[in-house]
Amino acid sequence: MRFEYSDAKSLSYPAQFDIVTAARTLQWIAEPALAVSRMKQAAQPAGMLVVLDYNHARNEWSPDPPPEFRHFYKAFLAWRQANQWDNGMADRLPALLRAAGLEDIESHVQDEVAERGEPDFAERTALWPEVIENVGGQLAKAGFCTESQLQEARESYHAWAKTELVKQTLSMRTVTGRVP
Repeated sequence: MRFEYSDAKSLSYPAQFDIVTAARTLQWIAEPALAVSRMKQAAQPAGMLVVLDYNHARNEWSPDPPPEFRHFYKAFLAWRQANQWDNGMADRLPALLRAAGLEDIESHVQDEVAERGEPDFAERTALWPEVIENVGGQLAKAGFCTESQLQEARESYHAWAKTELVKQTLSMRTVTGRVP
């Protein structure tokens, strides 16, 4: 077995792999169809593409998060859209694979669900303060929110997640297709 790491839009491995995969990746690419096409070219005939990704537009929290975090999340989605990153990537994957000429396409729900009481609940729900920390500056610099709004979102989410959050569902799909 061999793993190769490369930019999905510039793969140059003609028909070399049994399986070509991308996880949580296409959502960050402005031209996902090009990436899928290159992934297909890297797979051998009868090889498989396996793609796992989010649908950020369908993520859910119960109960609803505080207004400060909701404001951040709307800004996050708008920032992604402004960068031509697809907030609904998971649900568009089957069409992308079909358009690239793949066959036997299957889509499987792979939602990441964290429920209070599970041993890793705190760790899994700590994702959003990390996202705010990691990309918040870019959102503020691009004018989608202010630094003070980021701080308020981080603090309100952290307090809410520790005391009130019951369930977080991050919408994901795994989509597979076979190269003819």
